[in-house]
Amino acid sequence: MQSLIGDLMKLNKLTKEEERVIVDKGTEMPFSGEYEHKTDSGTYVCKRCDAPLYRSEDKFDASCGWPSFDDEIKGAVKRVTDADGQRTELQCARCGAHLGHVFVREGFTPKNVRHCVNSISLKFVPKKGPRHK
Repeated sequence: MQSLIGDLMKLNKLTKEEERVIVDKGTEMPFSGEYEHKTDSGTYVCKRCDAPLYRSEDKFDASCGWPSFDDEIKGAVKRVTDADGQRTELQCARCGAHLGHVFVREGFTPKNVRHCVNSISLKFVPKKGPRHK
């Protein structure tokens, strides 16, 4: 299946740790990711295939150890029930990369949803403004 996906789209080369999280559905250590406290304006894209996933305006501080978002770019993320049936995994809709998990009814934001995402599964693309052309 991996080679079929690679044949259909260009996938970025991953480090062993990125592969452990993104392909093997691992989790990075809490409070270790580069994007947990990032507040710059821009878009978070899939580390594996560069698909846009999240906008910075949907990011919030849940103090959980990972970047948190209360919304995704429409159609960019799919939800899959974990093998244990207890949690809902978030995957890139384009390439199937493991992103993290979604939690509901926690009360962090009015949308009442938290996408708990591994920083290592993301790349940040800063918003271009008049000063950044």
